[in-house]
Amino acid sequence: MTREEKDQLIDELVESFNTYEFIYVTDSSDLTANSNNDLRRVLHKNGVKMQVAKNTLIRQALVRAEKDWGDLTDTLKGTTALLFASNPKAPAIAIKDFRKKSEKPILKGAYLDSSVYIGDDQLEVLINYKSKEDLIGEIIGLLQSPAKNVISALRSGGSNLAGILQTLSEKEN
Repeated sequence: MTREEKDQLIDELVESFNTYEFIYVTDSSDLTANSNNDLRRVLHKNGVKMQVAKNTLIRQALVRAEKDWGDLTDTLKGTTALLFASNPKAPAIAIKDFRKKSEKPILKGAYLDSSVYIGDDQLEVLINYKSKEDLIGEIIGLLQSPAKNVISALRSGGSNLAGILQTLSEKEN
């Protein structure tokens, strides 16, 4: 690979690091060509982009991307495949689905919303990950719930009260 090709690949990686908020670092070594193609299909179906590169090039791209990657750079050992996604859960779900047939890919680490998750044991945490939008939606739902209960009680109480008044007025006649 020439120096120009390496620079071009680093620039592509930097662009992906800056474009995608959710980045997974995996080890997909020992996968056959057919298994690798199957993995790519599963990832593509879930809206995940996969890119394999040398660790030294990935490190250079991480430095150029100028984000706080935490311990994510420490995971760059052995064969590395990067997964880029717009949905934080999509890569984790795709990995779990693919693992029904294979032991790989192994999750080395992930970068989600400026948080870093290290190790394959974090896969379940990432599958259950709630984005900021999910949490805001839950909070709004919780805040609306008491107001809805009060309005509902007033409406039902109002109709009961009207019914009682009507019955009383009918009895007096």
